[in-house]
Amino acid sequence: MITRRKALKALGISSLGAGTGLCIPSLTSAQGNSDSGNPLKIPPLAEGEFTGNARQFQLRLRRGSSNFFADTATATFGINGDYLGPTLRFRRNEAVSLHIQNALGEPTTLHWHGFHLPTSADGGPHEVIAIGDTWNPQFTVVQFAGTFWYHSHMLNTAGEQVYKGLAGMIIVEDDEQQIDLPSTYGVDDIPLLIQDRSFNDDGSFRYMSGYEDTVVGMRGDVILVNGTRHPYFVPTTKLVRFRLLNAANARTFVFAFSDGREFQQIASDGGYLESAVTMNRLELSPAERAEIVVDFSDGQDVRLISVGKVSNFPEFPGAMSVMMRSLNTQNFDILDIRGQGRLQDSAPVPDRLASIYRLPEAAATNTRTFRLSMGAGMRSGDDRGPGTGSRNGNGGGHGGGNFSINGRRMEMNYINERIQFNTTEIWELTNNSPMMHPFHVHNGQFQVLDRNGQQPPANEMGWKDTVRVGSGELVRIIMRFTDFIDDKNPYMYHCHILEHEDRGMMGQFLIIE
Repeated sequence: MITRRKALKALGISSLGAGTGLCIPSLTSAQGNSDSGNPLKIPPLAEGEFTGNARQFQLRLRRGSSNFFADTATATFGINGDYLGPTLRFRRNEAVSLHIQNALGEPTTLHWHGFHLPTSADGGPHEVIAIGDTWNPQFTVVQFAGTFWYHSHMLNTAGEQVYKGLAGMIIVEDDEQQIDLPSTYGVDDIPLLIQDRSFNDDGSFRYMSGYEDTVVGMRGDVILVNGTRHPYFVPTTKLVRFRLLNAANARTFVFAFSDGREFQQIASDGGYLESAVTMNRLELSPAERAEIVVDFSDGQDVRLISVGKVSNFPEFPGAMSVMMRSLNTQNFDILDIRGQGRLQDSAPVPDRLASIYRLPEAAATNTRTFRLSMGAGMRSGDDRGPGTGSRNGNGGGHGGGNFSINGRRMEMNYINERIQFNTTEIWELTNNSPMMHPFHVHNGQFQVLDRNGQQPPANEMGWKDTVRVGSGELVRIIMRFTDFIDDKNPYMYHCHILEHEDRGMMGQFLIIE
């Protein structure tokens, strides 16, 4: 049984304690459940088997049981395991063939987030894997080296399925981008799939229990990193590369180290930046990724933390003000680093990492506007929106207003945009709502042109597939639509707060001749 004392302790805002000794178990080992610290689990690395003309991967989606706490089991979803999935390693310019079996007992999909690929392989809400069925997508990896991920994209239930564990990381390697960086998986190249979760007293996940969960999305008070509660990591090298993936349903993290030390960001969503950006804080909204290199040569204990943001939302009577003022204001411990004196040498981060071709604004032949909106009032009935009942309409219950893009909610049979093949477009993203929305576009990567007319910071100058759009902001992005034409099967664009996506803040586009 999870006591209130344990639940409060799981907030993880105090020191996780000190210790020594290297221990990096995989997710297939016994789940750690100590309140005093657990060795960070490293997801098993799946490299597939190259047969015929493609690299083959076998994935089984199933139910499982995980002991996040010492005295109770939690019913979970997993991919080739009880919770989460293996890290898939793809290679650029190589074909992959994935054999995915659905043993969950409910329909699902599996989306390859950040990849440029045909609609038939995208894994969006149209590519449903029925109960007991197998899906066999195939595509050629054209992405540059980088950190990507895969997760459920089932219409209306993506949030719950990801919350229970249907997600995993993907690492793309590129023979043409061989850079002297930490690259030994699980040793100095560490995946960090970071989530926040809430639990009921019986150990089950608490999901969508009230109005606030619909309005702001599911936010939890327990941090899991690769499925590990209260994790610690013992470096053996002076430099360590962390692949940060914000896999939370709704929470934005502001990563920093407890002693204020600087680190170098070397990559964003779509791969390497042109050169490393030195910083001491890094904000990632849901679905965003970043690769950072950290120097631990001082041998000191330190913590990777998330720093709460100070709210500037106006205070006025009512639930909306309370919810908005409390968004992302909490501090969290993410990962305890237990220092040691004898560390292997590491090569310094190179001055130059990549050459990025900037898409010129003059090349754009069309500009589209996307208005992100959410109503604050209770709704029910004919608007297909979140209602006051437990499950009302297409969106699901507990109220929360009308989540939409350009005034329309997601409809499977409605195509919002038709885009000419082999053209470049500018998309203007405006946010009329009181909170930030991370905007994700399927089928590849874009570049951020500006925020409210200002050039983005250096760490947003690389390739992106998800971008934060703050309340009242205008963010302009530019992207090119190449390679795949399909006048019947659409790609998606949507808010990546999964509860907003599930309740209608999503649209569809075709690429046509």
